[in-house]
Amino acid sequence: MLSNGSSMENCMVPSSTNVTCRRIELSAMISVFTMTVGMLSNTLALLILIKAYRRFRLKSKASFLLFASSLVATNFLGHLINGSLALYVYSLCMDWRAIDPRGILCGFFGASMVFFGLSALLLGSGMAVERCLGVTQPLFHSVVLTSCHAKRLLGFLWLLAALVALMPVVTRRPYRVQYSRSWCFYDEGRAKDWLDLFLPLLFSSVGLLALLVSILCNTVTGATLLRSKLLGQRCSKVHTAYHQEMICQLLAIMLVSCICWGPILVRTVLNARTPFVTNDCGHMLLAVRMATWNQILDPWVYILLRKAVLRKLFRVWDRSTVKGSVRSSTCRSSAPRRQPPGEQRTARPPATC
Repeated sequence: MLSNGSSMENCMVPSSTNVTCRRIELSAMISVFTMTVGMLSNTLALLILIKAYRRFRLKSKASFLLFASSLVATNFLGHLINGSLALYVYSLCMDWRAIDPRGILCGFFGASMVFFGLSALLLGSGMAVERCLGVTQPLFHSVVLTSCHAKRLLGFLWLLAALVALMPVVTRRPYRVQYSRSWCFYDEGRAKDWLDLFLPLLFSSVGLLALLVSILCNTVTGATLLRSKLLGQRCSKVHTAYHQEMICQLLAIMLVSCICWGPILVRTVLNARTPFVTNDCGHMLLAVRMATWNQILDPWVYILLRKAVLRKLFRVWDRSTVKGSVRSSTCRSSAPRRQPPGEQRTARPPATC
């Protein structure tokens, strides 16, 4: 791993003559599309969450809405900052020697990607832990996890993501331009000592641990709700509906995070433990593009998986099925009944008084 610097250099720094204008224009259009869709989706979801927070002043749901709003706002800033940096790089034909001769922009770009990526995973795990405590230990949740404590936990998760993102800058292990020359990340191919291997492994370990915590907490929460429903325990219908709505949103967020972030986290671990191969550059770029879709799909969980939206969908479906059944029954009743040949020949005379 320590002696494969030349292969990594060939992979990471291709000649600028191989970069065509069509490729740059296509990549820029994709970046503009994902940035616009992501910002609009997160803005819509943030408005919905703020409206719900003002409408439902329930203590059991306030902390969850606080975490959800923070997650959506973080995704919005991630699209805005990282998308703007990518468009700026594309506008200058990805010539990093002219764009960033001192490596300051690349360091900020890499730290921004790591921070916003880990923030989304950590906030998702924090929401899962909060709901697990709210369902399994409601008294402890209402007494301990107050609004002030929820804000402190939120700040701690952001601080943890910021520390992991800034460690390469503090330890003088700067981020490097990657193969596609459109983004910056850890310098895994030219590792000189254990610290160069530790930094990407720390990023992957924190991300995978956040996913594991989300899976465990959501499993316990779902099993508790299912058990209480099967046993027929008496509880408020309003709180039960809120718990079911929130657990559906958490399960969707967990599924999206595992699909979108799993490849890049696993790929980073494999690149740190095995010698870097030139063919892995395309796989890493694909993993990064999958990770960016996490910030686009997250807000649609809150937009679509809401109780009001699900009710409307069920009502429309019920109406369509009822109309279809009514039409079929009326068509059957209005159809003329065919008489046998004998009855058609001998018609009954009209009755006389």
